[in-house]
Amino acid sequence: MKTIQDLIFDFDGTLADTAPLIMATMQTTIHELQLPPRTDTECRATIGLRLEDVPAELWPGDTVAENTFVAAYRRIFNRLKRPLSVECFPGVLPTLGHLHRSGFRMAIASSRSHASLDEYVDMLGIAHYFTMIVGGNDVAEGKPSPEAVLKILDRCSWSADETLTIGDAPVDILMGRSAGTATCAVTYGNGKESDLRSAAPTYITDNFPDIINFCSMSQS
Repeated sequence: MKTIQDLIFDFDGTLADTAPLIMATMQTTIHELQLPPRTDTECRATIGLRLEDVPAELWPGDTVAENTFVAAYRRIFNRLKRPLSVECFPGVLPTLGHLHRSGFRMAIASSRSHASLDEYVDMLGIAHYFTMIVGGNDVAEGKPSPEAVLKILDRCSWSADETLTIGDAPVDILMGRSAGTATCAVTYGNGKESDLRSAAPTYITDNFPDIINFCSMSQS
C-alpha cells in the first residue's frame, strides 16, 4: 500500500450519530403504513443501504412496502429531524480538523440523499473539509457497489492505492475494497464488529482519532 493521501468517509454511523433519528423514523413509518413489524435490530441492520433498497431487505416481495415506504419515510423524517438532535461522534470534529490542516483531501460516500447530506454537513460545520460529497441518489448502484468511491476517485483525480475508505458497515468496507482502496472499519456505529471483521478491513478501530495513526503508519 502506498502512502495515504486521501480519505473517503461514510456519514451515518461513521461521522454522525444519526441512528436514534433513523430508528424513530423507521418505526413510525412501519406503524403508520401498518407494515409487518420489524425489530430495532432488524431495522438498524439496514442503516448504510440506500433508502430505496430498504423495503426489499425488510419485506422481500411486499409490493405495498416497495411502493409506499420511501415516500412515507422521507415525510416522517422531515417531521422528526428537528426535535431529534444529530451530533458528530466523539473525536470526529478535532480529527477532521487535524487531517485537513495536515493536507489530507477528504470526501464523503453515503447512502443518504445528497440534499440531506448537504444539510447535515452544513449544520455540523464540516462542509468545508470535503472536496466532494456523493449521496445515494448520485449513483446507479448503492453499496456495496464501488460506484460511489470510483466516482470520487475519477472526479477528484485521486489514486485508489493512496486512498482510505472509512465506514461502520460491512457494505462500506466491501465498497472500498472493490474500488481498490485501503479500508478502515469503525466499530462504534451501526455494524457488528464480527461482521466488520468478516469484511476484512485493512484497519479496524473503536476510536475515530486512530485514523490519524493509520495515515501516519502508511507514511513510515
